Amino acid sequence: MSSRLAPAPWFRVAAAMFAVGWGANQFAAMLLVYRDEDGFSGEAVTGLFGAYAIGLIPALLIVGPISDRIGRRRVMRPVLVLSVAATIVLIVGGHSLAVLLLGRLMAGVASGAAFAPGSAWIKELSADRPGGTGARRAALALSAGFGSGPLVAGVVAQWLPVPTLLPYLPHLVLMVVVVAIAWHAPEPPARPVDHSRQGREVASVLRSRPFLLGILFTAPWVFGAASTSFATVPTFVEIGVAPIAVTGALCGLTLWTGVLVQPFGKRLGDPRRIIATGLLAAALGLAVGVVIARTGQELLLPVAALLLGTAYGLVLVGGLTTIEQVAHRDDLASLNAVFYSLTYLGFAAPLLSTLALRSVSPTGLMVIGAAVALVTIPVALAARVTRTA
Repeated sequence: MSSRLAPAPWFRVAAAMFAVGWGANQFAAMLLVYRDEDGFSGEAVTGLFGAYAIGLIPALLIVGPISDRIGRRRVMRPVLVLSVAATIVLIVGGHSLAVLLLGRLMAGVASGAAFAPGSAWIKELSADRPGGTGARRAALALSAGFGSGPLVAGVVAQWLPVPTLLPYLPHLVLMVVVVAIAWHAPEPPARPVDHSRQGREVASVLRSRPFLLGILFTAPWVFGAASTSFATVPTFVEIGVAPIAVTGALCGLTLWTGVLVQPFGKRLGDPRRIIATGLLAAALGLAVGVVIARTGQELLLPVAALLLGTAYGLVLVGGLTTIEQVAHRDDLASLNAVFYSLTYLGFAAPLLSTLALRSVSPTGLMVIGAAVALVTIPVALAARVTRTA
């Protein structure tokens, strides 16, 4: 292939993150399918959705630091294979709760092993661009994959036969293309790493004001806001037409909104302002959820999705930008791993909401969530970011 036609090095890694994100979140459109086809309870379905994080968080924390030591490509290649295997398990386990759980755990491990090293790799391949470019590119790739998977899966599951099988096939086709693009993606020359220094600096960042105030309390809102948009708020109303496709479309709208608002986040500059604006959008989205719960107006679902998608995108890119600014290059994957682990705690939101709705009204649940988002804004603004080499 001509070098003029070859994809940019960073784009090849972004394609891998996009494809793994597609495979991870295609399941979001399948919640109603498994509830209707297999008779699984709401708790079981939302539990399967959130179980993904059980595989993801340990993989993030273990594989991110490993990639700092052995290189990004040696980590990402087996991850692409694992992403394919996870989708195959979901196909095979279409009517078995246990097998579906295994597939979700495998998808979580693949995601955890991809996102922190991949984000660090894109940042390294974007070193010739202005600060924050690598973080935005990684966030765009991740968000686009997360949004496209359920959008396509929802359409296929709604209108084509065998809804527990065919929705997963587009991901397998995508992976064939992406493996060809990403398998030989270049990585910067390895640099010797002082592991004792690395451990001290990572620990120092985790105790720092930017991390404790700007990341720890805000990161769970990334996927907490997003998953609430398409897995909780729609349950407040009866979707009369094409409910599976609508669920997939709401998921796609939420996450693609997160993609489209990220350039706006760049113009805000200061990551504290980016995160605070995202939290404000989350509070407004949950306020719309209050109106939906009280009136049953399903036409307001896209409005809530737009606002909660804005929250997702801004808090994600603000957090990645903060990590990029405070982390030494050799610590980047390790700290990205911690950040992503905190964001994925938000995937527990639908299950926790389902359990909370046994004793709290939908209106009360949304009001509590909006209040927490608003209280967190001054905490985020109190963080200070000091740039590190």
